[in-house]
Amino acid sequence: MLQNGILNPQMLELIARIRHTNTLVIADWAFPFWPDIETVDISLTRGIPMILDVLDLLKPNFKIGRIWQAEEFLHTNPQQIVDRYAQSFGNIPLTREPHLDFKKRVPQAIGLIRTGDPTAYGNIIIESE
Repeated sequence: MLQNGILNPQMLELIARIRHTNTLVIADWAFPFWPDIETVDISLTRGIPMILDVLDLLKPNFKIGRIWQAEEFLHTNPQQIVDRYAQSFGNIPLTREPHLDFKKRVPQAIGLIRTGDPTAYGNIIIESE
């Protein structure tokens, strides 16, 4: 029985299928539904869990080569939140682009993990290395 790390079986099954250069979306509670890609909904309530909770759990066992995020994130959030994301991203290459361009990347993802995160434009796409 798993006792540490990610315990959600649907989430584990999804991330186990991700290979080199595949992408995974980690999204907030209000992100649009995409019928053509698998969605694992782990939202419990507003703010639980947060996008960075998921990212921080993935990082020890998931080699991330790149992160994408909407550039609007920088203009709609307080510096404290921007700094928290930067801390979590660390040295992983980051591309910020207009939200409409960001959303064009979503259909190519292997899957989407929906969280309870209310952070405006906090959604990320991670690419496996």
